[in-house]
Amino acid sequence: MEAFYQGMQEFKWFVDIDQPSLPLCLFFIVFNPTFWNYVAQNEYNEKTITKLLGGRRYLGCYLLAIAIFSLGIVRDYFFYKAIQEQPKFDIIPYEIAKPLAYMLFIAGQVLVLSSTWALGITGTYLGDYFGILMDEKVTGFPFNIMNDPMYNGSTMCFLAHALWARSAAGVLIAQFVYMVYSVALSYEGPFTAMIYSKRSRDSKKKSS
Repeated sequence: MEAFYQGMQEFKWFVDIDQPSLPLCLFFIVFNPTFWNYVAQNEYNEKTITKLLGGRRYLGCYLLAIAIFSLGIVRDYFFYKAIQEQPKFDIIPYEIAKPLAYMLFIAGQVLVLSSTWALGITGTYLGDYFGILMDEKVTGFPFNIMNDPMYNGSTMCFLAHALWARSAAGVLIAQFVYMVYSVALSYEGPFTAMIYSKRSRDSKKKSS
């Protein structure tokens, strides 16, 4: 028991689990993709939002986009609050961490913003699930250099802020973000592929 207590005391040099902002941050990191995946898949199967809006699927997609964007702001607020309230600890020398944080943030923002530009609002915010399908797969930048650039870019921005704030807890949170996004993609990827595969099959049936 004494060894456990000592271990927890040493751990608090890196992560202060008593700060309420930390669990709130982790909650919204998990809740947000869970929310948008549930709502979007329900919309695809039941058309709940579209029915409530009298068939206006574009409006439904835009309202979901506002909800996702707003939840992202709440998540980011608690993340920034969490890393400010956590102990300061340099995982790597700050003279290296600071320029690295700059580069990660700029690269991450480029990936996020260019992905949004390439996909458009409906492509970014799950318009596929509302039946608003893209004519063809986006293959230009940044999708020509990596899969899922928006999620990767977002994770890079989390890590950049953690390094800038000298927060070891923030680095761990950024790793947690990456794991949560990976789980979300394991659902989103196959489901989105199914949507477009179904369209392709239906199109072949109509032409035959």
